[in-house]
Amino acid sequence: MLLHRTQRFPLSPALRTPRRAVGLLLALCLVALAAAVGGHGVGERLAPGGWTPADAPSSRADAFLATRFGAGQPHLVLVATAPQGVDAPAATREGRALSDRLARDPRTAWVRGYWPHSLAELRSRDGRSAAVAVRFRGDEKAVLAAAKAITARESGRAGALRVSVTGEAALSAEMERLSTRGAMIAEIVIAPLVLLIMLWVFGSLVAALLPVAVGAFAVVTTTALLRLLSEVTTVSVFVLNIATALGFGLAVDYCLLMVSRYREELAAGASPVRAAERVLATAGRAVACSATTVAAALGALLVFPLPLTRSLALGGAAVALCSAAGALVLLPVLLVLLGERVNRYDLFARWRRGADRTVAEGRWYRLAMWVTRRPAAVALGTLLLLGLLAAPGAQARFGMYDDRILPPSSPVARASQRLRTGFAGDGDSAASVVLPGVRVAGPGAAPPVQERAARAARPAPARATAAVDAYARRVSLLPGVRQVSTATGVYRGGRHVGSGGPWAAGFTGPAGTWLRVTPSAASALSPDGRLLTQRLRGEPAPTRAALVGGPGALLTDTEDALGTRLPAAVALTVAATLVLLFVYTRSVLVPLKAVLLNALSLAATFGVIVAVFQQGRLEALLGPLHGPPTTDVIIPAVMFCTAFGLSMDYEVFLLSRILEEHRRGTPTRTAVAVGLQRTARLFTSAALVFAVVMASLAACDLVMLQLMGFGLAVAVLLDCTLVRALLVPAVMSLAGRANWWPGARRRGGPGAPGAALGARPAPAPGRTPVR
Repeated sequence: MLLHRTQRFPLSPALRTPRRAVGLLLALCLVALAAAVGGHGVGERLAPGGWTPADAPSSRADAFLATRFGAGQPHLVLVATAPQGVDAPAATREGRALSDRLARDPRTAWVRGYWPHSLAELRSRDGRSAAVAVRFRGDEKAVLAAAKAITARESGRAGALRVSVTGEAALSAEMERLSTRGAMIAEIVIAPLVLLIMLWVFGSLVAALLPVAVGAFAVVTTTALLRLLSEVTTVSVFVLNIATALGFGLAVDYCLLMVSRYREELAAGASPVRAAERVLATAGRAVACSATTVAAALGALLVFPLPLTRSLALGGAAVALCSAAGALVLLPVLLVLLGERVNRYDLFARWRRGADRTVAEGRWYRLAMWVTRRPAAVALGTLLLLGLLAAPGAQARFGMYDDRILPPSSPVARASQRLRTGFAGDGDSAASVVLPGVRVAGPGAAPPVQERAARAARPAPARATAAVDAYARRVSLLPGVRQVSTATGVYRGGRHVGSGGPWAAGFTGPAGTWLRVTPSAASALSPDGRLLTQRLRGEPAPTRAALVGGPGALLTDTEDALGTRLPAAVALTVAATLVLLFVYTRSVLVPLKAVLLNALSLAATFGVIVAVFQQGRLEALLGPLHGPPTTDVIIPAVMFCTAFGLSMDYEVFLLSRILEEHRRGTPTRTAVAVGLQRTARLFTSAALVFAVVMASLAACDLVMLQLMGFGLAVAVLLDCTLVRALLVPAVMSLAGRANWWPGARRRGGPGAPGAALGARPAPAPGRTPVR
């Protein structure tokens, strides 16, 4: 039987002798070196954004305004402050020079500022500050580079003016700066703590360094793959952070499982080669199943039309497969070469309590047996607790984060606050309604010669003027609208209250007409902005080709893009998970249980996030959070994908040992208890390492990183405690023999499932040694 098993899962011939193993290790090092060289500079080729669908109506409206009217949302807003007032001679001179420098910059598409026309809407109420809005040419990377250059050149004190910057591009650059600084601080502070935890968990300095090697291999190979993908599609730079965190987390998981099994085989008297062979036949199969499940689940994100989610799908699947390749190829080589030396240098040996001598004496075994004696009560109590944690999620108010996620000490945050509170205008919250082909009579409406041939296809200017006037009156009556400005004038409450002023001509032209809709809500990136967008799109317009843009429309289009594709993504994720787990377990109920329990864990995590970050339930403990009272529509989706992948890791690891015991003929209750004893220390330790790394992000100054770090830490801790330690034993105990339907064979010859797992005849549970 043993000969059959080792032939069915043979170790690579390259590992049969130490010399061959060294050769394979050198080859793998060359592969990693080539990947590191190929992936060098990948960050410069990745896109800084990717948060919104490129073909959304709001994006088309913004592009139409930018190319046809020199309007649209500015990328950068410079707030210039003069102690003597912005109309003082020195301030006026400096302000005009500032506007001229910006206009002459070849990267600038248009500039609209207080100088030289002294527009009242671009001057603060106290007369000491003025705003200059700038829009740049090019894609997201070009815009971000231009914004950084302009900020470095113009911000600070220059003569009579003190200039600070805000706006979309400034927010992106500041988020990048703060996230980089936060990651560096987290690495400096948390790296020693993580190393200490890994030294304690692995029980050896040599073994603790193995996840570092596997994680580095996974990250560099994934980086090279992202570099190749960036040549054919848009890849978000945000994926680099996710891939690094996920790669390290998976490396710790896989190494814990395989090194633990390797030590068991060595303790049983196997040679290093034979022990590595058994590791691949048992733990290696679980690693392969886990990595494939994680890759398939993350790959379902490809259905969303956002560059960010598609990048996450490709990067997450790549890092899962590369982590598995490192664990299944690189790790066995290292284990064969190390042999018994894998247990060397236990720095905490004198402080360790004596290991439990038998499975039955293990604390996790005793916990599982306690749960299985009262499964209904434990399951009901745990479900009730998870339900209470998930309840706040029903009150989630989805939005998108703006400058208010920055710490108050940030110069961009201070400039944004000054613009929001000190100016009478609407800042960046206004919505825009574009009416292509609708030309109104008035300044700038006379068509050029090349437009005359298309006159018959357009409404006559007089009729169009009347139609736009009536439309603007109706729009100004909509709930949530404070004012409407267009070529025919300014409207409030259904009445025409004034002319459009010197900028009226900018609202119309040969390409059509557009309206600026000022909302009454403070923030357009909130449910109020979504409601206003829905009302604007529901109001009959003078043309069927009308487009609604602005921040509220951007939120609406992003949320719709996620919501409409969400059922397909969930269906694909569930289907892939069910199929792969069915192939692995030959059971119908066990995969269903895994998906449902993962969903419960994620729902509870979401409820905790809403309670903490939206409702501020823990402000007394954590201090005041300076983010908006909404839940970002994208970040939870990104975070949950990572949490789902790690949860499936823990599930497969636990199932792998439960299946081994069951296929040896062990009763279900005992098999669950033995499986939990064998793996609980592994996945709880892995979850602790990952939670500590993620919790370090909660100390950063950026609310987005705080949410992700806190949420992922909560997700893995809930999963490895309430779900794996309590719910899984309770549910499997209640299901009994139904867990294994449609009835895989327990015993048999070489073709039995136990043989496929490389199992040995089972000793009595009370006599099984534990490492």
